[in-house]
Amino acid sequence: MKTVVHWIGGKPFGDAAGASSTWGPVTDPATGEVTTRVAMAGADEVGAAVAAAKEAYATWRTLPLARRIAILFRYRELLDARRDDIAALITAEQGKVHTDALGEVARGLEIVELACGIGAALQGDTSTEVSDHVDVESLRQPLGVVAGISPFNFPAMIGMWMFPMAIACGNTFVHKPSSKAPSASVLLAELAAEAGVPDGVLNVVHGDAVAVDALLDHPDVAAVSFVGSTPVARHVYRRASASGKRVQALGGAKNHMLVLPDADLDAAADAAVTAAYGSAGQRCMAVSVVVAVGSAGDALVSRIAERAAKVKIGPGDDPASEMGPLVTRAHRDDVAEYVAGAAAQGADVVLDGRDFTVNGFENGHWMGISLLDRVSTHSDAYRDEIFGPVLCVVRAETYEEAMRVINGSPFGNASSIFTRDGGAARRFKLEVEAGMVGVNVPMPVPVGYHSFGGWKDSAFGDHRMYGSEAVHFYTRGKVITSRWPDSAETAAC
Repeated sequence: MKTVVHWIGGKPFGDAAGASSTWGPVTDPATGEVTTRVAMAGADEVGAAVAAAKEAYATWRTLPLARRIAILFRYRELLDARRDDIAALITAEQGKVHTDALGEVARGLEIVELACGIGAALQGDTSTEVSDHVDVESLRQPLGVVAGISPFNFPAMIGMWMFPMAIACGNTFVHKPSSKAPSASVLLAELAAEAGVPDGVLNVVHGDAVAVDALLDHPDVAAVSFVGSTPVARHVYRRASASGKRVQALGGAKNHMLVLPDADLDAAADAAVTAAYGSAGQRCMAVSVVVAVGSAGDALVSRIAERAAKVKIGPGDDPASEMGPLVTRAHRDDVAEYVAGAAAQGADVVLDGRDFTVNGFENGHWMGISLLDRVSTHSDAYRDEIFGPVLCVVRAETYEEAMRVINGSPFGNASSIFTRDGGAARRFKLEVEAGMVGVNVPMPVPVGYHSFGGWKDSAFGDHRMYGSEAVHFYTRGKVITSRWPDSAETAAC
C-alpha cells in the first residue's frame, strides 16, 4: 500500500516505520478500495512545519526579488512538464476525469504565472517634498509564516491559488490539504524544491481538524487562507481571528443560473449540464439551481434532461468518461439522501441517479445525474449545499420573483443570467447579491489577474483570493516619513 507523509523543511517528514502515530485511509473513488495511507498530523508535526517555515523566512524574505521570480519561472516550467502526472494523482484520489484534472492544473498554473510577474504588484509609492525636506514613501512587506487549508475537490488548484502568491510576496507557507486526496500537494512541494525553492519555504502537513486547529492557534502563523464548507469556514475565521491572524475563509455555495424566456435555450441547457454535472458537481462554482422564468421552464427542463441523459459516467482514467464518481462512499450516500427526500418535499424527480453503477466497478462511489424540477425554496435540496450531480430547477413567473429567490439565499458565491436582453443583463449585474457574476456564462470563475471570492455566507474576511487582492492579503503596508536637511544649507548656517 502506498504511503504519503508530510513534507517539512524540504524533505519527507515521517515514514512507514512509524514517525506518524496516526494514519488515515485514501480511497480510489472508482473502485472503493483503500489504496493509500496518509500520515495525520498532530500539534507536534504542525509545530515542526511552522518552525521550519519560520527559520526559512529569515532568509527568504531578504532574497532579491529577481531571484525569487527566477525560481518561480523554473517552477512553472516543471509544473507544465509534469501536468499529466499531477492530473493522474488527482484522478486516482479525487475521482474526476482526466480532462477535468488537467483543467484544474491549468487553472493553478495561471496563478503561478501571475506570481512570476509579482514585481510590479509589489512596487511602492513615493511623494517628495510634502514639506520642507520631507518625503513620504509607502511599501509592502511580507507577513511571515502563513498557512493554507484546501479541500478535496481541487487537490492541486486551490493550493496553487494560495502558496505561489504567498511565497512570491516573501512569506513562507504551511499547506494543509485534504487527507482524502493528499498526493498532489506533495508532488507540488517536491517540484518546488526541484525548482530551487529553499528548504522550509513550502511545507505540507496532512491531517484533520486537529491539524487545522493547531495551525489556527499557533502563535507564529500570521495569516490563514481557507476553502471549504461554510460551517468550517466560519469556524476558521472566528478561531484564527481570535488569535489575531489575518483570515480569508471561502465557504459553500448555492449558485443560481437565471434563465429568461428570451434566452437561447439550447445554449442555456448546454451550459446548465456542463456547470451542474462537471466534476460530478463537486465544485463551489457549480450551478446547483436553475431559476426558469415564465415560458422558459418546460422547454428548458426538457432540453437539460435530454442532454444530461447522454453524459458518459465512468472511471476518471477512462478517456470515454465525462463524469467520474464521488470522492467517498459516505459523501455519495449523503447526496443520494437529498434526491430521495426531494419528491416528499414537493419536487418532480425528472432524473434519478441513485441506482447508477458501472459494470466492473460496482463498489465505486457512483451517483448518476439527478434533475429535480419545481423545487420548493423551503426544501432541503434547495437550501443545502449538496456538492454532487444534482440540479434543482425553481420556477418563477417574473424577473422580480426570480431575483427575490436568488437574493434570498444565504449564499452569495456566484450567479449568472442567460438572456438576449442587454438591459435585463445590466440590471442583473447591479442587483444580484453575489461576488462573482456571469452573463451568458454559467461559471464565472475570474481569470488569475482578477480576484476570486463570494459574498454573504460564502466568504468570511475582507480579502478575496489570488489577483491583486492576494498581494494585499499576503503583505502589509508601511508608510515612512523622512526628513533629511540639505547638507549645503546646514553648512551655510
